[in-house]
Amino acid sequence: MRTHYCGLIDEALIGQTVTLCGWADVARNLGGLCFIDLRDHEGIVQVLAEPDAAEVFKVAEKVGYEDCLRVTGTVRARQSVNNKIKSGQVEIIATRIELLNKAEPLPFHAHENPGEESRLTYRYLDLRRPEMQKMMRTRIKLVQALRRWLDARDFQDIETPILTKATPEGARDFLVPARLHPGEFYALPQSPQLFKQILMVAGFDRYYQIARCFRDEALRADRQLEFTQLDMEFAWVTERDVQDATETLIRDVFAEVMGVELANPFPRMTYAEAVRRYGSDKPDLRIDLELVDVADLVRGSEFKVFTDWADHPEGRVVALRVPGGATLSRKQIDDYAAHAAKYGAKGLAWMKVDDAAKGRDGINSPIAKFLDDTTLAAIIGATGAQAGDLLLFGAATYKAASDFMGAVRLKIGKDLGLVADAWAPLWVTDFPMFEWDEEANRYVALHHPFTAPAVDDIADLRANAKTAVSRGYDMVLNGNEIGGGSIRMHRSDMQSAVFELLGIGAEEAQAKFGFLLDALKYGAPPHGGIAFGIDRIAALMAGTESIRDVIAFPKTTTAQCLMTGAPSPIPDAQLAEVHVSVRPKA
Repeated sequence: MRTHYCGLIDEALIGQTVTLCGWADVARNLGGLCFIDLRDHEGIVQVLAEPDAAEVFKVAEKVGYEDCLRVTGTVRARQSVNNKIKSGQVEIIATRIELLNKAEPLPFHAHENPGEESRLTYRYLDLRRPEMQKMMRTRIKLVQALRRWLDARDFQDIETPILTKATPEGARDFLVPARLHPGEFYALPQSPQLFKQILMVAGFDRYYQIARCFRDEALRADRQLEFTQLDMEFAWVTERDVQDATETLIRDVFAEVMGVELANPFPRMTYAEAVRRYGSDKPDLRIDLELVDVADLVRGSEFKVFTDWADHPEGRVVALRVPGGATLSRKQIDDYAAHAAKYGAKGLAWMKVDDAAKGRDGINSPIAKFLDDTTLAAIIGATGAQAGDLLLFGAATYKAASDFMGAVRLKIGKDLGLVADAWAPLWVTDFPMFEWDEEANRYVALHHPFTAPAVDDIADLRANAKTAVSRGYDMVLNGNEIGGGSIRMHRSDMQSAVFELLGIGAEEAQAKFGFLLDALKYGAPPHGGIAFGIDRIAALMAGTESIRDVIAFPKTTTAQCLMTGAPSPIPDAQLAEVHVSVRPKA
């Protein structure tokens, strides 16, 4: 229907006849002339209908906002150049205008930023907006670049089942009733994890898949019920083999799609160091603020909150220096305390350093009276505080203090404009194997139950489960975990031992994971892999904080599709076919 795209019309086409299709972005009837800004995904071009072409002018007069048009005309140089658009040097003198479909009055304008509810209810109109076209096409380019890179290096694209076995270790499964097996259910996959490990046993040693995954969990800006990941697995590899290959993949793809040169090599940091310095296992290195442990400095003080946690075997007392932060008001500091409370803080102590050289006399703080001169000087020295700085303090268990001080670090960095305009990739390695779940009264896997421990000896793992380190690793970019992976357990006895430590007995393990345990007995090679969150990477590339902007049809935070009305009730007759009855709402 068309010969060219609107946004690609330029001076090289002057004098030529072109046919374009698009929407009327603007239609202006100036009496003697009709101007139409015709828009497609490549951009806008100005169309001019002159009165001496009577039939064309008659159609142009009736064109309204977002009408669907086909225009044929001759390209000529514009008298009034518009440097704000790519085609601003030229215009189209229309010889024919076809109204393909008249648009009714729209709920919002294509150049507006409508509310979330309107955007998702009329998603087809939201996606038509130039801003959304740009973001979605960035995602498309990302996926194309990933496939090209992998296909060129002999990775095998293998599909794994969508209807699979429920193995609830992590988020809740979405369940699908099995009509042919009354009372039994399939589950939608949270990831292709077990299948890709079995593919390694089967001899397909460089697997990948652009995989749809499903998790029935709370939604956030970076989380949806259904999401897409680049799933990869390698046989006969160590951690570094996987990391080196996938780091090159991400570096090459960013160069192709964004024209961005990421660091080579990516810096590396252990989990313990990341949490100690930044309070997070996915630190944003663009923010040049670090946490400083001060427990040893305040242990002898009279401030009970500090001393209690300084003497606690699992406690942490930590300080965060905010350059220039002494100008913050008491209300602003209280707001940061409220933010910390969301992450488990029971308070946030503070100290303004008006003049470090004056010692106590140069400090403004409600806790200064509980600290002697030596302690104050030691804190100033350890944190490197200068005149005009603010010090914030957190005290709690090591995990809690790290969590809320890490959250405060991020918020302060964003609020005070301390986030560098850069790309900051990072490998975080040596994750703990387990963490203790107080509510469940058992260990849970920090990565997942199939991640190998750093030790090969089962007795050693059992004896030191609390401090065991895994062979897990994450790729982090600008404070976002974009990829997570590990070397897996390729021995059935080790996998069974880990299940046991996680509170999964032999009978339960066989019922849930027997097919994996059996497969590992038949010469399973050492293997490992990684999964990259395509939605998160696309959102970073598109410059948006919400992955909903790079997913064509996302759910709301209440897990609904406003456009289609899903989820919705199912008629009793249809439920009966799959042997399901629904309990009344409580």
